[in-house]
Amino acid sequence: MNYGGIDNEFTDFVDSKIAVLPVPYDGTSTWIKGADKGPDAILEASANMELYDIETNSEVYKLGIFTADPVTENSSPEKMSEAVYEEVTRLIRHNKFVVTLGGEHSISIGAILSHVEHFKDVTVLQIDAHTDLRPEYEGSKYNHACVMARTRDIAPYVQVGIRSMDTVELPYIVPGNIFYAEDIRKGIDWMDAAIAKLSSNVYLTFDLDGLDPSIMASTGTPEPGGLYWNETIQFLKKVIDQKNLIGFDVVELCPNKVNKAPNFLASKLIYKLLSYQFQK
Repeated sequence: MNYGGIDNEFTDFVDSKIAVLPVPYDGTSTWIKGADKGPDAILEASANMELYDIETNSEVYKLGIFTADPVTENSSPEKMSEAVYEEVTRLIRHNKFVVTLGGEHSISIGAILSHVEHFKDVTVLQIDAHTDLRPEYEGSKYNHACVMARTRDIAPYVQVGIRSMDTVELPYIVPGNIFYAEDIRKGIDWMDAAIAKLSSNVYLTFDLDGLDPSIMASTGTPEPGGLYWNETIQFLKKVIDQKNLIGFDVVELCPNKVNKAPNFLASKLIYKLLSYQFQK
């Protein structure tokens, strides 16, 4: 299944500037299961998008979007992370702009490591309801609750939309680099403040539970008080305008058989980010 339901003319591996990598993994989630169905749900919904973006007056799919075979390693989160790292690295070495689709948030670890190794001066921008800074959880350092702890080992990070955490994570908070949802509600100054903390190259890890459940109910842990669509894409457009986005992942879609709107939102979010990135 190709992202966007795009004609084969625009999905060739050699000619495509963009590669989409599905990772249907849900091995460490702790409440609502089903994030392993997220990549297929995103790909299915994406086939129903209009491929002309009004805001940017562009058709980014014409640059080529190759959809890779899914990473199916699921014996452990550590092995899965290694497999993601290897495949993302392969795609980067072929000069692809890589979009990784989760699956739960642990799939981001390998993608982040690969990008940090291949680009200089990288900051990881996390949009999420949760800090994900536990040193380990349920016996693994590669649990979905440890993504930013593993990021902390290799790169600076900025966290946006946070509204849930455990006290064990408090020592790892970087003052000034975390933008809580309750503070975001007070105005738009936070956008420039967050962007000022980013380095020249930015990798985005986007946990869909960073969005408010009123627009994104299909996640494993839908936390109230999250971000809304317009402010989210306004912020991300400013990031892409001012910094160099080197890649991103979108994770934690737990599809609902009845309500397809969140699936479409995730698909559209990806296309908006690509439209912003390649219209520059």
